[in-house]
Amino acid sequence: MAVRLDMAGTVALARWWWTFVVRGLLAIAFGVLAFFAPGLGIAVLVGLFAAWALIDGVTSLVTGIGGRNRDKSWWLEILEGVVSIIAGIIALVFPVLAADVLVIIIAAWAIVTGIFEIIAAIRLREQIRGEFWLGLAGLASILFGVILLVFPGVGALSLVWLIGSFALVFGVFLVILGWRLRGINEMAKIDAARDYSR
Repeated sequence: MAVRLDMAGTVALARWWWTFVVRGLLAIAFGVLAFFAPGLGIAVLVGLFAAWALIDGVTSLVTGIGGRNRDKSWWLEILEGVVSIIAGIIALVFPVLAADVLVIIIAAWAIVTGIFEIIAAIRLREQIRGEFWLGLAGLASILFGVILLVFPGVGALSLVWLIGSFALVFGVFLVILGWRLRGINEMAKIDAARDYSR
């Protein structure tokens, strides 16, 4: 049974459009850094990943908490945020873990995040056009996690580029979705200001 989001829930979610844009821009910035400064090393990569996961988690929490009064599945966004925060904390607390362990942590985070993004896309599919961007972000996340699990022994440079590629694609999809939600938010503001009593 697909979880559906009603129009009021979509409008409530659209108020938080900026969190999707922030998450997307952070992912794009992370991806660009990974490509243009791959020599920073795994330690810096771990720090960047931790920062990205923590900020992504916080913005997911903000979105979930903001939609709790209108969206019956608000807890999914909260759960996604908690998973991201936990992954970020693990990366911060244990930065000297072997690369294989880091790869497994990142892969698990990507798969779980991807699943939540696809669930959210399914919830939005009957309310807005373009929800497939969120679904594509989720699919990209899952594929990225699976690739990391199947090929955990890739070299450090390949790992940096792989993570950078994922971050860029994921970020672009989230920015596009955020921009579409911004349009819904603007229409809702106009509609709320209109006087229908005449």
